[in-house]
Amino acid sequence: IFIIWAISSWFRRGPAPQEQTSAGGTPRAPSRNLFPKDTLMDLYVYISEHEHFTDFNVSSALFWQKRDLVYGDWTSGENADGCYEHYGEVDISQSVQQNGSIYIHVYFTKSGFHPDPRQKNLYRRLATVHTSRMINKYKRRRFQKTKNLLTGETEADPEMIKRAEDYGPVEVISHWHPNLTINMVDDHTPWVKGSVPPPLDQYVKFDAISGDYYPILYFNDYWNLQKDYFPINETLQRLPFRLSFCPLSLWRWQLYAAQSTKSPWNFLGEDLYEQSDEEQDSVKVALLETNPYLLALTIVVSIVHSIFEFLAFKNDIQFWNSRQSLEGLSVRSVFFGVFQSLVVLLYILDNETNFVVQVSVFIGLLIDLWKITKVMDVRLDRENKVAGVFPRVTFKDKSTYIESSTKVYDDMAFRYLSWILFPLLGCYAVYSLLYLEHKGWYSWVLSMLYGFLLTFGFITMTPQLFINYKLKSVAHLPWRMLTYKALNTFIDDLFAFVIKMPMMYRIGCLRD
Repeated sequence: IFIIWAISSWFRRGPAPQEQTSAGGTPRAPSRNLFPKDTLMDLYVYISEHEHFTDFNVSSALFWQKRDLVYGDWTSGENADGCYEHYGEVDISQSVQQNGSIYIHVYFTKSGFHPDPRQKNLYRRLATVHTSRMINKYKRRRFQKTKNLLTGETEADPEMIKRAEDYGPVEVISHWHPNLTINMVDDHTPWVKGSVPPPLDQYVKFDAISGDYYPILYFNDYWNLQKDYFPINETLQRLPFRLSFCPLSLWRWQLYAAQSTKSPWNFLGEDLYEQSDEEQDSVKVALLETNPYLLALTIVVSIVHSIFEFLAFKNDIQFWNSRQSLEGLSVRSVFFGVFQSLVVLLYILDNETNFVVQVSVFIGLLIDLWKITKVMDVRLDRENKVAGVFPRVTFKDKSTYIESSTKVYDDMAFRYLSWILFPLLGCYAVYSLLYLEHKGWYSWVLSMLYGFLLTFGFITMTPQLFINYKLKSVAHLPWRMLTYKALNTFIDDLFAFVIKMPMMYRIGCLRD
C-alpha cells in the first residue's frame, strides 16, 4: 500500500492552472515550451574542469557538435529511434588525475544560433537551453585491515595496507563511467510555475521574464551500474566516453526522475547513500539479466516472504502475550535467544549487510527482549541501586514455571548441554584465533561467537526437545509462528545467494 501511495504521489499533478495567482493577485497563465515541436536545433557538448563554462573559443573543450536535430523526432538516427551516439576520449589534466572534478556542459540552440553570449549577433537567450553536471563520481573505498591477532601477519595486498596507513580506513576516490545519455523530454505540458510536482520541479526551468519554460534536459545514468565505475588515477591520461542523445517521453522521464531522487534517504547519512546505490544496482541487474518468468517468481516470493515475516512476528507476540502458564516452555532458551539475537545484530552491523536484514534482526531482538518480561517477573529495585544511581533490575521465576516439572527438566537439559557446549566454544575460539584474520579483538569476539552459534547453534534447540520428550507433549508450542518461520527458511535460502550479506549469515540461513 505504501509503495502504491508513493508512486501515485510522484505522478500527482499540482492544482489547476487558474488557481495560481501572481504577486498582483491576477491568475497566472500556464506556461508554454519555448521550443515548439519540430524545432530545428543544434547540439553543443563541452567538457571542462570548471563548473561555470566560458571557454567557447577553446576548440579542445568541444566534445561533440550535432546540427539540425529535430525536437520531438522519434524516427531518425542509426536505429530509427531518434537516438544519436558519439564516442571519443577525454584528455585529463593532473588535477583530474588527483581527485579533481570534471564537468559536462550541454547546450541546445535553435538552428543558426550559438551558445556563446559574447557573440551578440548569434546568441539569443530564449533560443538557448543549457544544463551541466559533474560527470566523475566520488566513491568511498574502505580498507578492511585484518590480521592474525597473535602473529600480526596478514594475507592482504601490501600496497593496499600502505594506502590504508597513508589515507586512513576510508579513502575518497574519483571514479569514471564511460557511458552517459542526454535525454530531451518530448513534452509540451502547460506547466505552471510553482505547481510542478516534486521531483520534476528541479528539472523544469522557467524564463524569468516571459514565464515560459525551457525544454527539459535530463542526464540519464540510471542504467550505469556501480560495478562498472573505475577509479581515476595518475596512470590514466585519457578517459573513454560514449555520449548518446535520445528523446524521452514524459511518462518514462517521470519514472527515471522518481527512481533517481534520494531525498527520502537524506536523514540516513552518506553511508546509506552508498548502500542504497548498491541495493538499487541489485534491482537493476535483476531487471537487465533475469529471465522474466524468474523475475516474476522472485517478486511474488519477496512479497510472500515479507508477509510470512510479519505473520511470524505477530503470532510470536500473540502467543507470549496470551500465555498464562509457562509449563512445557524452556525459559532458559528465551534468555539464550536474546544473547544469540544480540550477537547476530552486532556481527551484521560490524560487517556490510543489506539494510532490510539489519531491520529484521533488530525487530527480532526487541521481541526477544520483550519475551523476558513474559517468562519472568522483572522489577526495578530502587532501594539497592547500582553505583548508588541506577535502580537494580531483578528477575524472579514465575510461579507456573517453578511449580511444574518444567524447571527441573530445563535445568537438567542445560546442565547436560553445558558439558558439550563450553568445550566446543573453547576449541572454536582457539581455532579462530590461530588460523583466521580479524580487524581487532572486538571483531574476533563477535565473529568467534557468531561462527560458534552458526556451527553448533542447533544444539541450543535441544532443551526444548528434552522438555517435549519428558512431558510427552508439544501442545504448549507456538505452532503458527513455527510454521511461518519454517516456510521462511526455504525463502531465505533463495535470497541468501542474491542479497548482499556476510558468508557466515548465508551459511546460517542454509543451516536453519
